[in-house]
Amino acid sequence: MMKLKILLLLPFHFISILGVQAQNPDPHGSAESAITGIISSEINNDTMFDINAFAKDYAQAWCSQKPESVASFYAENGSLTINKGTPAVGRTAITQSAKAFMDAFPDDMIVAFDKLIKTKHGYEFHWTLTGTNTGPNGTGKKVNISGFELWQIDENGLIKESKGTFDAEEYSRQIKYGVND
Repeated sequence: MMKLKILLLLPFHFISILGVQAQNPDPHGSAESAITGIISSEINNDTMFDINAFAKDYAQAWCSQKPESVASFYAENGSLTINKGTPAVGRTAITQSAKAFMDAFPDDMIVAFDKLIKTKHGYEFHWTLTGTNTGPNGTGKKVNISGFELWQIDENGLIKESKGTFDAEEYSRQIKYGVND
């Protein structure tokens, strides 16, 4: 009889453990992240935010030839800084920054999501841009350059600050001579 009572109580005990875990989230991500490798962040205590899906969608926005799609990933007053340049602050300015790259590679620009790393400073979104510089004053040369953006995500799951970095010297060389020259 005692074994039967224990067996009947085990499912309730397991459910109560899950309830305690849900109230005390792992500071490094959800319990799911430990099992699946997915990085999640808690947003507004009610919603789990899948930063990996966000990163994949962000890369797709860069491929869309719609610069306003890139800007939609940013908070209203978010900022994008590229190679320690002047920050583009607000969605209108971010749209213009994205447009500059899209204009340079109007036919075949691909931004691939390489990996996402959670650091003590934020999330590093690593990417690779490939394309042919056929835009206005384009050289017709193929480019393949990698870099990353260091993101700060706000409480609504949008980028409040992004600091992008890539090898500008290598990028300029490829624009002039191509990726394999």
